[in-house]
Amino acid sequence: MVSGAHFAAFAALTFLMVVVPGPSVLFTISRALTVGRRDALLTVVGNSVGVYAQVVAVAFGLGALVTTSAAVFTAIKVAGAAYLVYLGIQAVRHRRKLTDAMAEKVRATPGRVVAVLRVGFVVGFANPKSIVFLAALLPQFVDPAAGSVPGQMLILGLCLPAIALATDSAWALVAGTARAWFARSPKRLELVGGTGGLVMIGLGTGLAFTGRGD
Repeated sequence: MVSGAHFAAFAALTFLMVVVPGPSVLFTISRALTVGRRDALLTVVGNSVGVYAQVVAVAFGLGALVTTSAAVFTAIKVAGAAYLVYLGIQAVRHRRKLTDAMAEKVRATPGRVVAVLRVGFVVGFANPKSIVFLAALLPQFVDPAAGSVPGQMLILGLCLPAIALATDSAWALVAGTARAWFARSPKRLELVGGTGGLVMIGLGTGLAFTGRGD
């Protein structure tokens, strides 16, 4: 239903967009430093699912609504920004608990896994920049004569979460390794927790003041 040429072209364009470090990369690094490699990787998975939920929404009309309605765009943007700021504040408040968390080898429970995945999903789905990116580019790679337009968008849209999953996971692994070095000193670990939290607060604040460019 989707031609190989269209899929390859959209994948290449998506890779160029994703590979350049941006807010999602900084968020992943912050999570790796504040909550560890495992939870950062789970966050990346949740984020990818959230991004694909955007693809589904764009394929069935939300993308057009976001690009034409300032109110909808602002609502999504503010929700994502507020959540990032909340996560940052929590990281700063609980930075002294990082030492205990690193010392204790507590086995994750299913509820814990779901909670971490939910964090990534909310941040991924509430990112208005990726919605606008998808809404602007997906229609350009669709051929109405080739069949269902939403179906083509759903197939093409797989590129974004797949590429983001691979690249963000690499960042999480690198940052998680660096965190192990910081964990050797309680003071260093507290500093990392506070810094990671401040980065998330900064990302949320920056997102709140980002316009649509129109």
